Amino acid sequence: MAKVKGKGTEKSPWQLKTPPGKSEFTAWKDPTADPPALVVQVGKTQLRYHLSCIDDLHEMLKAHGDWVPLGNADEQKDAKPGTVEAWGRARTNPVKGWYGLRKGYRGRFGNYVPPVMEALGLAELEHNARNNRMRAI
Repeated sequence: MAKVKGKGTEKSPWQLKTPPGKSEFTAWKDPTADPPALVVQVGKTQLRYHLSCIDDLHEMLKAHGDWVPLGNADEQKDAKPGTVEAWGRARTNPVKGWYGLRKGYRGRFGNYVPPVMEALGLAELEHNARNNRMRAI
């Protein structure tokens, strides 16, 4: 597991950085939410994703077997096909659509979920200025 501050709880959230390393955010699991959520706090903005996204994305990456581009995009922008972001919105993923739970803030899946997976030791993540990729460990 990557060296990360925090335990992934609301009282002790993970202290993470976006893949390029330019922005900091916190994240934690909220299994008591309905539905259970991965909560991401970016400044005053809170995003929520289905908690199952962690295991589901890990399974997709293992099945893919190679690097997958992240393809970060806001909800209002189309995601580039073949990216983690596009998969996080696809009707063919396990939730049959958006993993993001908060309308207007459902995007950026490819920006915030991969660092969580890296912190959990489930994925390897590139940290370039642009065009980062990830793969399952």
